[in-house]
Amino acid sequence: MGDTLNGIGSHRDRIATARSYATAPNTGVLVFKVFAERNGHKLDRQAVLKLVNLANQSPMWQTTDMDSQGPYSESASEGVFTDVPYGTYNVEISAVGYLSTHKELTVGASQAQQTHEIVLHRDALATNLDIVDNMLPGKARKETKLAVSALKSGKLEEARTHLDKAYTSSPASANINFLFGYLYFQKRDFAQAARFFTAATALDPHNGPALTLLGRAGLETRDYPAARSALEQAVLNDAENWLPHNLLADAYLHEKTYDKARDEAQVAITKGKNAASPAQLVLGEALVNLGQPQEGVRALRVFLDQSPGHPVAGQVLELIADIESGTTSSPALDDSPRPVPKLTGVDPLSALPAPKLSMKAWQPPGIDEIKLSVAPGVTCPSDRVIEESGKRVQELVDDLSRFAAIEDLLHQTLDEYGNPVRTETRKFDYVASISEVEPGYLAVDENRNSKLSVSDYPGKIASTGFATLAFVFHPHMRDNFDMICEGLADWHGQASWLVHFQQRSGHPNRMHTYKVGNQFHPVPLKGRAWITSDKFQIVRIEAEMVTPMPEIQLITEHQVVDYGPVPFPRKNTTLWLPKSAEIYFDFRKHRYYRRHSFDHYMLYSVDTEEKRNEPVPNPAEGYR
Repeated sequence: MGDTLNGIGSHRDRIATARSYATAPNTGVLVFKVFAERNGHKLDRQAVLKLVNLANQSPMWQTTDMDSQGPYSESASEGVFTDVPYGTYNVEISAVGYLSTHKELTVGASQAQQTHEIVLHRDALATNLDIVDNMLPGKARKETKLAVSALKSGKLEEARTHLDKAYTSSPASANINFLFGYLYFQKRDFAQAARFFTAATALDPHNGPALTLLGRAGLETRDYPAARSALEQAVLNDAENWLPHNLLADAYLHEKTYDKARDEAQVAITKGKNAASPAQLVLGEALVNLGQPQEGVRALRVFLDQSPGHPVAGQVLELIADIESGTTSSPALDDSPRPVPKLTGVDPLSALPAPKLSMKAWQPPGIDEIKLSVAPGVTCPSDRVIEESGKRVQELVDDLSRFAAIEDLLHQTLDEYGNPVRTETRKFDYVASISEVEPGYLAVDENRNSKLSVSDYPGKIASTGFATLAFVFHPHMRDNFDMICEGLADWHGQASWLVHFQQRSGHPNRMHTYKVGNQFHPVPLKGRAWITSDKFQIVRIEAEMVTPMPEIQLITEHQVVDYGPVPFPRKNTTLWLPKSAEIYFDFRKHRYYRRHSFDHYMLYSVDTEEKRNEPVPNPAEGYR
């Protein structure tokens, strides 16, 4: 696999006394020091760094670790790449609870060792659940930790069971009340959520996340005075966070205090920049009500420019048309209340995504445990979505009888709370062939290098078949699944239909199988797909087991596959293929996380002239 992998996850070349690093000839060293925003301190948690060579798109990975002497020591929150070949790179730095950032840099003979300081900014939508109070009695603390673990895994009922036990012994804990509030917020029981958030803020008046979510719950229930009161306190406690300003502006807008709504929306936009695009809706509506329709339309158009595929984009366009045609009422010239423009279906709150966790759960929430937000009043053309997406998958099978790619594999063994206790990486030369051996039966043959056996995989567990998950929608496969279109949602700014699917009882199960020894065990799947509303391309699929399989000690499994366009210039064609695939599984009393990343695709039968310049990996290399 060459020199490009030598810097992955290794501190073997660090010389602590001189703070210098050994590196191979014609290579360099990159040192990244990661800081948290505002306070100038090193980041208090692990960050992940991905370094991509722009010449051949080959990735290298590194993590930062907290130094044993604490977050303020010299070597804390530092990541080091050694043996980096000369060239131009893009580095992505990410950490839970923070927004990812990118930086482009060049490594050369005159810049053989570089140090870069990176400042990460908090993700305003991320909620930190790791708030277990060490002052709690031992039993309550244990139950609270179990509740947090269940919340991270999306197991809401299990979390409630543990919180009930913790609350019984410590009802005056602000943290337990906050966790209960978050639980009910996820269940969309906003009245119950508000009750617990109110208790949490009474016990801890400076709890910014509780105040923010209390205000958001008030907006959801249209209790605007309560929302405003909580959010005014949230802004005082966390003035640099754009989200409380955005929500407070929304509360002012509904209370028809348009000047305050305008001011708070502008503060949110200044602090959150593009991330605060929902505040543009509040700003636009406030300006229209203040008698400034042209300025209001400009703000609404900024929202559309920043989120062109958002599910409410069409309704915003209708609002703009109404304003420009003069069908909205003019502002009053006296002191009487100003009439509100027609805003049906353009509630600014609907432009905000749901709160998310700042810590990555050991596995995502279950398919049926979280109800995703969809555009109100939009009817899904179910038959057409399923039919057209099936055509896209059929085109893939028809056009693609054989392809190859470079595959990077990250494998982690996790503890009970999802923390990695062992990490391994591999790099494979991946080849797949797809054929329809008989009508209604699609066969996929996957190979990674030559003579690769199961024992060569981390944990002696081979994972294959990610390219086939989209085949759920193939015309010859989809009758084996119940499919329901749930509505129009947003995926990275692209309007996408949500389609839920589940294996039908009594129908052939050809999608997913575990082989244990010489025995094959079919695994019934259910899942959800994100399908673009314009081209009906599948951009994401999540799938999981319908029920546990204790006979093979497979308790849970959750797959996440992201798809994207892959161009083949010499053939002047573009195909949609898996770009990354993740799997979370509890197997044989161990929890695992595995990520496959694919790049450098090459077609054989479709384009025999496509060539790849990378050397074929040696299957003996790549172990860590």
